[in-house]
Amino acid sequence: MIVRRAIKAYAVVAGGGAIEMELSRHLREYLKTITGKQQLVINAFAKALEVIPRTLADNSGMDSTDTLNKLRKEHAIGGSESMWYGVDVINQQVEDMFKIFVWEPENVRINVISAATEAACTILSVDQTIKNPKSE
Repeated sequence: MIVRRAIKAYAVVAGGGAIEMELSRHLREYLKTITGKQQLVINAFAKALEVIPRTLADNSGMDSTDTLNKLRKEHAIGGSESMWYGVDVINQQVEDMFKIFVWEPENVRINVISAATEAACTILSVDQTIKNPKSE
């Protein structure tokens, strides 16, 4: 189904957490232009996006802190080449995901991020927690 969606969408993006790192970078740049409580929320969202490459690094046996630092460095360079850097779990390094053919359909990635954001907003919008008296 993924190949079918990629063919229908005519657009792919790099996998390996590259998109999440690039979105996180953009959000951190945007943070410099705003003030107040919104800054905290956007910073938390940027940090949450980095969970994907961190988890990929952890699950492949890489040092996740070192990997994220390398990814941040690559994405900070900017330009069209550096935005596709992600976690290469096979060779256990940071690599240009487009060059090694690790691709995802664009619409799948958009749907995943949208659904996760909507779920987080729903959870945060709950006014009060319902308690079960028996569990106390």
